[in-house]
Amino acid sequence: MSPATAVIVTYNSGAHLGAAVASCRQFGIPVVIVDNASTDGTVFPGDVTVLRNEANRGFAAAVNQGVRAHSSPLTLLLNPDARLLTGIAPLCDICVANRHTAAAGLLVEANGKPQKGFSIRRLPTAAALACEVLGINRILPGNPVNQAYRCMDLDLTKTQTVEQPAGALLLFRRDDWEELGGFDERYFPVWFEDVDFARRFRDLGGTMVLESSVLALHVGGHSVQKLTDASRIRFWYGSLLRYVVRHFGAVSRRLVAGCVLFGLAARCVLGIFLLRGWAAFGAHLDCIRLSARCVVLGKIRNH
Repeated sequence: MSPATAVIVTYNSGAHLGAAVASCRQFGIPVVIVDNASTDGTVFPGDVTVLRNEANRGFAAAVNQGVRAHSSPLTLLLNPDARLLTGIAPLCDICVANRHTAAAGLLVEANGKPQKGFSIRRLPTAAALACEVLGINRILPGNPVNQAYRCMDLDLTKTQTVEQPAGALLLFRRDDWEELGGFDERYFPVWFEDVDFARRFRDLGGTMVLESSVLALHVGGHSVQKLTDASRIRFWYGSLLRYVVRHFGAVSRRLVAGCVLFGLAARCVLGIFLLRGWAAFGAHLDCIRLSARCVVLGKIRNH
């Protein structure tokens, strides 16, 4: 029996969930599924522990709920749209050998190529987030700040220490999770909770290791694609600003918040000029107010 239990958080991911669970069974990994009030008629496979929430508690809260529901010393955080292609014994060996050590496998496309830019990233700097919110990374994806942030310079076929592996395939120790107080549930319902976990883990003195021999086929983004444009805007910018306030100094947090403010204002003006984007106009205004508060006060609400 594996020393790890897989925790899979699902929200309207019924089309992929069965394959994820089957891949865990193939390699003898018990599974805990936390369902955040799915409405897609998800059918849960047998022989797994299923926790059904009456409302969407958010990804971070559901992860914590799943970890509390099992007694294994290791937790494999696996996305419902990720299917293990190999066993996870190398990840377990890495985590068992040293406390304050977590391990990630490599996420790959259907053609077997690594998901560069997503599977592994560096922890975001103020410059990286500024380029992100101003649209520079979309217009000029080859800029050096974006290349460094998305680890385009790394050979992902090599086992190495990394800063921020995606939470889609991440193994961590229960005692480390407990020492950190779990995932921060204020990142609601999604985005930046895994980045925050990686940052706090590093601040604890922890090390995260990419073990490239462990592979998972990853579809990616299907749940968030079902969000409305307005919800996506509110959730992403809200979580980004929460991360900035928690982990950046006064100057850097105001710099990023100012870039958010400028970028959103430009999008609003452009939307009005092009006579489109009205459905998300209110969400843009909400995030403008939030970023303005961060610029002036250096904090956001409920922080």
